[in-house]
Amino acid sequence: MRTWANVAELSKTKTLTGGLVARCAPGLPFLLEEGMEVAFVPPRHDAPRRARVLSVQDAGRDAFLVTFEGVDSIDIAELLVGCSCLVRRADLPESALAAEADGLEGFEVHDARAGFVGVVESVVENPGQFLLSVAPADGGRRVLVPLVDALVVGLDEDARRIDVDLPDGLLDL
Repeated sequence: MRTWANVAELSKTKTLTGGLVARCAPGLPFLLEEGMEVAFVPPRHDAPRRARVLSVQDAGRDAFLVTFEGVDSIDIAELLVGCSCLVRRADLPESALAAEADGLEGFEVHDARAGFVGVVESVVENPGQFLLSVAPADGGRRVLVPLVDALVVGLDEDARRIDVDLPDGLLDL
């Protein structure tokens, strides 16, 4: 079982002091609570990779104003817009896990040069970054794709598609 679950998406900045508008991940109720540790994916250059939730306020229309420890300016908050918030499964109520959407599992991965790479089987947690374990279309060896801003060009949840621009040779490892 995976250690982390995608529970929210950061859609825009809200305050000059680093507040962000967060919406629940597809298929889940809003689960962020004060004190939870959150990992932001994909990681962004010069932005925190993890933080604790300081406060959560209902902003109406299925949106919440969330502040995080260490995110204390609009400049830092802007770096996190578009990120997903991952929370340890152990920190979530069991009832939420039963209703959880599959996250990125089942998403198609498409490379800018190679085209269709395969389908995400799982998200692997590593200390430095998360990796997508991708089952190749040709049935060959699994490919591990770093889930980092430098490689992820786009993510379309409706189409369940992740567009990447992989460095030469990564698919041959």
